Formats: sequence, structure tokens, C-alpha cells
Amino acid sequence: MDKTTAEMKRGQTGEEEGEIDNQKWVCDSSLDHKGRVPLRASTGVWKASLFIIVIEFAERLSYFGIASSLIIYLTKIIHQDLKTAAKNVNYWTGVTTLMPLFGGFLADACLGRFSTVLASSIVYLLGLLLLTMSRVIPSLKPCEGDVCGGRGKVHETVFFLAIYLISVGTGGHKPSLESFGADQFDDDHAEERKKKMSFFNWWNFGLCSGLLIGVTLIVYVQDHVSWALADVILSGVMGFSIVIFCVGRPVYRFRKAAGSPFTPLLQVLVAAIRKRNLDCPSNPGQLYEVPKSEYARGRLLCHTRKLKFFDKAAIVEEKGGNSSNPWRLATVTKVEEMKLVINMVPIWLTTLPFGMCVAQGATFFIKQGATLDRKIINGFEIPPATIYSLAAIGMIVSVTIYDRILVPVLRKATGNERGLTILQRIGIGMIFSVTTMAVAALVEKKRLNFVQENTTSDSMSVFWLAPQFLIIGIGDGFTLVGLQEYFYDQVPDSMRSLGIAFYLSVSGAANFLSSLLITAVDRATARSGRSWFGKDLNSSRLDYFYWLLGGITAANLCVYVLVARNYTYKNVQSKTTMAVADCDDDGGRDAMV
Repeated sequence: MDKTTAEMKRGQTGEEEGEIDNQKWVCDSSLDHKGRVPLRASTGVWKASLFIIVIEFAERLSYFGIASSLIIYLTKIIHQDLKTAAKNVNYWTGVTTLMPLFGGFLADACLGRFSTVLASSIVYLLGLLLLTMSRVIPSLKPCEGDVCGGRGKVHETVFFLAIYLISVGTGGHKPSLESFGADQFDDDHAEERKKKMSFFNWWNFGLCSGLLIGVTLIVYVQDHVSWALADVILSGVMGFSIVIFCVGRPVYRFRKAAGSPFTPLLQVLVAAIRKRNLDCPSNPGQLYEVPKSEYARGRLLCHTRKLKFFDKAAIVEEKGGNSSNPWRLATVTKVEEMKLVINMVPIWLTTLPFGMCVAQGATFFIKQGATLDRKIINGFEIPPATIYSLAAIGMIVSVTIYDRILVPVLRKATGNERGLTILQRIGIGMIFSVTTMAVAALVEKKRLNFVQENTTSDSMSVFWLAPQFLIIGIGDGFTLVGLQEYFYDQVPDSMRSLGIAFYLSVSGAANFLSSLLITAVDRATARSGRSWFGKDLNSSRLDYFYWLLGGITAANLCVYVLVARNYTYKNVQSKTTMAVADCDDDGGRDAMV
């Protein structure tokens, strides 16, 4: 009896010492800038993430300073027609938001997130400098009149080379920076975990602040001073932010690159196919898993009962099995990581129509603004792209209210530490996107009626567009922030840069789909005698296109609800979980939708 009591006391003492160590040190496989286990008090959390948000602010300032006025530049300076310009904007945006898939893979597999951010930021800066040169050096400058010779082609070539170089820079910058920022918070520490939930909200606050200045101050300089001066400002801000980012290095928490994240997934698939004729055990505790003490990288996951075929990869064969060969035997954690990736595919697909709605904000919405009366106080005329600032304002307001007011109230009401589940938050934003398209269609119909009565719409106030920008901005505060959190939180721990890349690829793929939809609708309606997309807005029927897009998004929302209701969240083994069989099979910290 005395011996047992002594062992219990030693165990209790060991747990207390472990808890003290966990409070002092960060034990989530992070390292400090010298390669040591980080000290919790002097690294990470807000002291580190603020440096990271600064460079995100600068990058978004540059991006939206270019993107929001790109369709104006293509039609006004390079003299492309509306349909061609809209396609080029969508193609560039699509490439810019799909490139992070490659950059995220490099960050996770070999370079690490800090190194990827630094290298890609330098590439981004080179793109900005080349863009500046295309507007300053006489032989590279655009033509002054409508008729262009060889110089116009040279400028167009250098211009597109510069903006696609910025796309390459964004490819490494975006997925690595956001995941690097989230890495500054320890998931296994209750207080830091709650701070991480706020991190995504305040990350987007910084993002929207950059967007707001980009579509107001920078666009004003482009419109009223010169495009070249705007580029000089963007280049200077980006260069300064790179210096700030490097200054914060001593307080960052770093993660080592873990090798290709796709290899373990392929190993699970191969092992499951090899053992396809075996029956899965009724008790998940009989599946193979390594002890926590032997699992140095990442966290162990609990078994879930869906996609049972892949469980066969974790079956221990009685004869001929080889536990040291990962192509024949996988752990439960690796199997569950495979399930996580597969479960993300329906969510990714059902968020694409939302991205198609958002894509209209940087193309047709801006072009609509260019045809309206933009005078405000004492005859001061705002640039067309400045109206996009209302979307940023809507997002800032919704993120702030959600984080400061709704989350505390919803935590008490639902018992969920997030307030709403991630997928519920995404779904609410989708409802706003449907509303945006309906409002945009009604406003465009009014504008066309105004043109019929008055020949032009230049005496109709641009603030008729305010509702659609504000509503889509509020929707972004729910869906885009929710998607960032979802694709960071629900991917395997070794794929978090790729997870952010998956989120960005929603916008990229949606922009390509938007271009394809424009082409398909243009061809279909042209056969009936009049295309919905004329040479200019007054000869187009964008209101019909908006109704079509709203209908597609509404139908997709119904599919999304079905997918979300059957989704199982990542379920991480707690420190007190002794075995796979002891896990809760209902799916992680978030309850299902």
C-alpha cells in the first residue's frame, strides 16, 4: 500500500513538474532563432505577430493598390476593351492566388516559413521596381494617345512581366506569412489558443487597413498625380516592411521544414490498397499507433469512423507485416491526416461560387463606378477604385464586432470557444454573397434605366454602389476569415502553409471560373442576337449576369449546408488521452454544424 502511494505521489509530482515546464517553455516542436526550445514569456504571441501583421499590411497595400485599378489601367492606358480587360484581370488574380500552392509546398517541405517569406518578399519588391521602371524609363513608358506603335507593345510586355513577377512573390509570401503568424500561438496552451482565434480576426483587420489605404490614397495618387509616383510609394513601403520583418526575428517561433507533406498521404493510400482484402477491427484500439513519447513531430490524432477504407493502412498484419515499412503500415494519425485532406475537397468546391461573387468587386463593380458621378465635397472627384474601400470598411466593422461582441456572447450561448463553428461562420458569409448579387443586379438595372432616360449615367451618384460593396465586405468578414481559420486548423500540422494556399486557391480558381462563365455566357447570349457583354457597360446587361451568379450561389449554398452538416472536425489527442480507443469520436473542439 505504501509503495503504491509513493508511486502515485511521484506520478503526481511528475505531472506538476510537466505543467510548470509547459508554462515556462513552448513544447509544440517550435524553436527560437538560435534553434532552442522557445521561452514562452519572451517569444511568440502578439509580440511576434505584430511584426508579421506589419509586412502583411504593406503587401496588401501594394496588391490592392495595383489590383483595384488594374481594369482601369488596362482599358484607359493600354486601351483594351471591357471584355478583354476583365478576362486579363481575372487571369492575373487567378494566377496570383494559385501560385501559393507552389509556395506553400516549398515552405512546408524544404525552405521553412520564415525563409520563404523573406525570399518571396524580395521577389515581390523586384516586381514593384520593374513596374516603376515601366512607367519612368522613356523607352518603356506607355503611349500617350489611343494609337500605339511598337513602344506600346514594349510597355505592355514589361508591364505584364512585372505584375506576374509580383504574382510569383505573392505565391511564397501569402501562405507562408499567415501560417508563420499563426505558428506564434501554442495550440496546447489554453490561453494562447484563444488568442490564436483572435489572431485571424486582427490579421484581417491589418489586411483591410492596407486595402483601405491602397484603394484610397494610392489610387488617388494614380488618378490625380501619376502612376509612377504611386509605384515609388509602394516600392518604398514594401522595402521598409521587409526590414521591420527581419527586426522581429529574435522573438519569432520557428518550425523546421518537415519534408514533402504528400509522401505520408501516398504511403497511407498504398498501404490501404495492399491490405484492401483485410477486415477492419471493430475496436479502433487494435489499429497501429506509436506512443506519444516516441512521436516527436506534431500531435497525435484520434480515430474517426468515416472513410473506413483508409483504416486498413493501420491494420497490424499477423504474418508478413513490417512495422518499420511506412508503405505497408501507417499510424492512425497518418490515416486521419489522409481523411482530413479528403474531407476538405467538398468544402473547397462548395466555396468556389462565393469566390466568383467576390471576383466581381475588382472588375465589373469598379467599372460601374467609373461610369457614375464620383464628385463628393466641393466638386472633389474620387477615383473609380476608391469605392472599393467600402468593402474594406464593411469587413473591418464585421470582424471587429464579431471578435469583440459576438464571440463572447456566443461562447456563453453555445459553449463553443469559437462562438460559432468554423463552417457556420463560412456559411453565414455565403448568405451575404447571395444578397450582394441581388442588390448589384437591382442597382445595375436602375443605372441602365437612367442611361435610357439621360443618355449617360455620369449624373447618377457612385454611392448607389455602396450597398453591394458594404454587404460583400461584411460577408468577407465571415467567410474569408472563416476559410483562413479552416484551412489552417483542419489540415495536417505538417501542411499548414499549404493549408493557407488551399484557402487562397479558392479565390484563384473562382477567378478562372468567373472568366470561363463570362466566355460561356457571352457566346450563348451572342447567338440569341445580343450578348450580355458589349463593348462598354451601357451596351451590356450585367444585371442579368448578376442574377445568374446569385442563383448559382444560392443553389450552391444548399449543397454546402449538406456537406457541412456531415463534416467531422480534426480531433487531436489530449495530453491525458492514453490510447486511440479513449478518444472522443465526435470530432475535435468544434461541434459539428
